[in-house]
Amino acid sequence: MVTGELKRQIDSVWNDFWSGGISNPLEVMEQLTYLLFIKALDEQ
Repeated sequence: MVTGELKRQIDSVWNDFWSGGISNPLEVMEQLTYLLFIKALDEQ
C-alpha cells in the first residue's frame, strides 16, 4: 500500500492532471509516458 510522502506526491500529480482537464487514467498514463520520453531525450 502506498502511504505517506509518496501518496501525497502521487495525489498531487493526479490533481494537476485533473485540474488540466484530464480525468481518464489511461490519458494520464499516456501523458506521463510522453513526459518521460521527452525527459529521456533531453538527458541524451
